[in-house]
Amino acid sequence: MSAGGAVEPGLPAAAAAPSPAPARDPGPGHLFRPISAEDEEQQPTEIESLCMNCYRNGMTRLLLTKIPFFREIIVSSFSCEHCGWNNTEIQSAGRIQDQGVRYTLTVRAQEDMDREVVKTDSATTRIPELDFEIPAFSQKGALTTVEGLISRAISGLEQDQPTRRANEEAVAERIDEFIAKLKELKQVASPFTLIIDDPSGNSFVENPHAPRKDDALVITHYNRTLQQEEMLGLQAEAPEEKPEEEDIRNEVLQFNTNCPECNAPAQTNMKLVQIPHFKEVIIMATNCENCGHRTNEVKSGGAVEPLGTRITFHITDPSDMTRDLLKSETCSVEIPELEFELGMAVLGGKFTTLEGMLKDIRELVTKNPFTLGDSSSPGQTEKLQEFSQKLDQILEGILKAHFIMDDPAGNSYLQNVYAPEDDPEMKVEHYKRTFDQNEELGLNDMKTEGYETGLPAQR
Repeated sequence: MSAGGAVEPGLPAAAAAPSPAPARDPGPGHLFRPISAEDEEQQPTEIESLCMNCYRNGMTRLLLTKIPFFREIIVSSFSCEHCGWNNTEIQSAGRIQDQGVRYTLTVRAQEDMDREVVKTDSATTRIPELDFEIPAFSQKGALTTVEGLISRAISGLEQDQPTRRANEEAVAERIDEFIAKLKELKQVASPFTLIIDDPSGNSFVENPHAPRKDDALVITHYNRTLQQEEMLGLQAEAPEEKPEEEDIRNEVLQFNTNCPECNAPAQTNMKLVQIPHFKEVIIMATNCENCGHRTNEVKSGGAVEPLGTRITFHITDPSDMTRDLLKSETCSVEIPELEFELGMAVLGGKFTTLEGMLKDIRELVTKNPFTLGDSSSPGQTEKLQEFSQKLDQILEGILKAHFIMDDPAGNSYLQNVYAPEDDPEMKVEHYKRTFDQNEELGLNDMKTEGYETGLPAQR
């Protein structure tokens, strides 16, 4: 509509301008009368306004009416007797609804084409069978029928066809084919779906069976998105700003300490790491700038597990050396083929590979000061050389061996490359700890339930 003196929605029409054909003044509470062709008292208000086509005065007619089972609307129609230009549109006389609405109509018969439709500016119209869409705010609001919506779309596509045929013939031919498909829809040769999606909630599709349910019509109400709120010019409520929580998983923490070798001030880096298919661990590394000493240690980030864990892995291939390994302080290591056993707390906690663990074991054994120098016996030296040779063969994949990790606290881990499936070369057993194992972990004297009752009364 192009009306210079258009009335704001919801305002009485008499307040706008004098009318050549004055309508009767409805009584209070009857400003919006139900739409009916038989209501002779329901007359439009006429307002002289500027034609935006020839810039001469035309006539705008406003009708304030109410659609049954829907709400109040303002129907406006402009016509110019000088150039013949005309335009019609509707506006909702109410507020934007709290929720958006989506009408899904299955058109099966010609009667469905005659259903009344209120389509506002903000509504999107779709016909999925043709992959056809009329975007929001691309057309003015209209009070029409299903057939009228399709006819309006056909008129819009045909409008520039002569120009397209002259400049882009291929495009014009494709549009002609699409127009033919739209015209076929008007004949209802086969059922199709019409979807009207309006974030403002002010569009409407008639239910001819009202107040009974219409099986061909599905009405869905939904909450608008932030983008839809902005599109309607509404100021969306700003989401409550949650206080930023420090995510220590993505941050390396640092704290001051002393070097265990030279006692000079040093800095320890600490980071929380999530091991896939296991749990969180804390990795700590210390680097002394004074003497160059470096050390790293791994602590379990979780509690002591209810059951102990025993992992038996059969080393059969050199690629097994690349498996990740987490050895907690409470874990013991055994290699039966070498008659070797590493006790609890030896080497501390480590997060490394199987190869790195075996090299640490070799270094621990071969560089033992009690087995070197003049104090070592010939028999011991031969045994150490034999041990080193067999360990090298395991590292090279020549000698097959079993690597056993036994952790009463259940906080050790060996990577399963077949996860989440079972590893054919690895056996994981969970067992109940003995009294002595609980004693070593300090669990026997730990009371976590009902400990308040045993406390002496405080004065």
